[in-house]
Amino acid sequence: MTVKQDKAVELKQRTGDSHYNCCQAVACVFADEAGVNEDTLRKLGAGFGLGMGTMEGTCGALCGAQMVLGLMKYNGKPIRNDAADLYREFKEKCGGAAICREIKGVGTGKMLCSCDDCVRNAVEIVEARVL
Repeated sequence: MTVKQDKAVELKQRTGDSHYNCCQAVACVFADEAGVNEDTLRKLGAGFGLGMGTMEGTCGALCGAQMVLGLMKYNGKPIRNDAADLYREFKEKCGGAAICREIKGVGTGKMLCSCDDCVRNAVEIVEARVL
């Protein structure tokens, strides 16, 4: 496990006003490398936690990873291939799903990946692809 993975999980596990959702936790650990203020990333990621607030959307950790990918790799040319690769790798690491409710096993009773592990996986993929 890397320092960034540990930090992201720590942010995710905080309670109260200092809590970060999965998207915020992933994006904010890359603030320095992306050249973006952490508070700005936290605001951008606020609506992406818990599968965009409904568990029916894309996992927030994956959304955070995609935001960081864009911040760090986009140079005016499409990055769709990189985004698709990131998506596929995340889905593979998270039990074959990218939708929050599927990852959490809502309706099936079989959790494929914990939130902490989704955060770890997203950070690991970004570290390998952009750092």
